[in-house]
Amino acid sequence: MKTDSLFYRLFQDWPVLALELLKLPYSGDSYRFVSEEIKQTGFRMDGLFKPNDQNPNQPIIFAEVQYQSDNELYGRLFTEITLYLYRQKPARPWIAMVIYPDRQTERPAGIEFEAFMQLPQLQRIYLEDYQQASADSPLQSLLSLIACQDRQTVELAQKLVKQRKIHGIDILNFVETVLVYKLPQLTREEIKTMLGLDTELKQTRFYQEIAEEERREGRQEGRQEGRQEESIALLTRLLRRKFGIQPELEIALKRLPGMELTMLENLAEAILDFKNVSDLQNWLDSQ
Repeated sequence: MKTDSLFYRLFQDWPVLALELLKLPYSGDSYRFVSEEIKQTGFRMDGLFKPNDQNPNQPIIFAEVQYQSDNELYGRLFTEITLYLYRQKPARPWIAMVIYPDRQTERPAGIEFEAFMQLPQLQRIYLEDYQQASADSPLQSLLSLIACQDRQTVELAQKLVKQRKIHGIDILNFVETVLVYKLPQLTREEIKTMLGLDTELKQTRFYQEIAEEERREGRQEGRQEGRQEESIALLTRLLRRKFGIQPELEIALKRLPGMELTMLENLAEAILDFKNVSDLQNWLDSQ
């Protein structure tokens, strides 16, 4: 499961979640979650919460989701952070938040970085502590959905879908995405049935797309070209919304008309995992 991609989507929609985890007294709309390249280096900060407010005491938050054991993680992370602070000069305090599935996944830093490990700015979050949904924090229940055991996934998803909205935002699409990732052995129809909300879910984008796909498959082959054009138009909108208008993306988009429909559908599933335009270019080169 591409858990880091799920977290990046979660943080983009609900930056307030990071503030809750770090117990910071700021509102969610005072931050935006971005990916930012460090000037004149080859480094890119994939997870960065940047304050929207002018308050100089409001910290920048560096976020790292680490699901695999990595002996070099802390050396790499602190190097990137110090380079960012030196190059960007944000004139703000900072916090580094590292999210692990459990404590066993974490590896100690090398001796040369041990002093960094004692800094109060380093905050580690272990998802094993969030496997049970918190009644006090509805938003953290989305963490529980990602962290819980597979046998608990459907039950918790049903509760969240009934709740429907968190902080005024409809969470159905995010819940559906997590289920597809965590329960790959199930079909979409089986997921819909287990959630027990057929009528309500039919109103969501996720199942509307399924229904539209089924209707299209029943049409004559003469509509194949139309489906391809619609897929290209949708992918173009999604990619521009994800990465913004930039020359590298526009060059990559010119390759879409030459792709078969099945490949376009595969690209639609892969988009969630892309962190930058280079990931898209690498994916296209590999096909």
